[in-house]
Amino acid sequence: MTKTNAMRLLESAGIEYETLEYEVDENDLSGVNVCKKTGKDKDTVFKTLVFHGDKNGYGVCCIPAYDELDLKKCAKAFGEKKVDLIHVKDLLKVTGYIRGGCSPVGVKKQFPTVIDETATLFDKIYFSGGQRGLMLGVNPLEAAEYIGAEFADITV
Repeated sequence: MTKTNAMRLLESAGIEYETLEYEVDENDLSGVNVCKKTGKDKDTVFKTLVFHGDKNGYGVCCIPAYDELDLKKCAKAFGEKKVDLIHVKDLLKVTGYIRGGCSPVGVKKQFPTVIDETATLFDKIYFSGGQRGLMLGVNPLEAAEYIGAEFADITV
């Protein structure tokens, strides 16, 4: 396995992580499918979403794979009046990552980040390792501290 930028950054910060590889289905890049492929608890697998706010620009949210982002709660958590998810075609330009491989660690610029508060219920959560077919299992508190993320209720 080739180390990704997310893996190198976590290592340089002294944060332990578990790697989890799975077979990618290009026709279904959903977090739900990742849960099925990896066999991990649906509440511990998180997807990374990127939005643009009306005042402060871009931000990153990590929510459980089976959940939906509540745009109003998200806006409130980021001090915005309104937020909209960015279009998938803009993801690479904004983050350096592609759909299905977007990680909250190692984005081009570290945007303000909020992780759904349910992550604090677990010793380990899984999010993309920076490429399709790779998840990283990390302690949510350590990951949040490293990327400067906060925890909030941001799902429907």
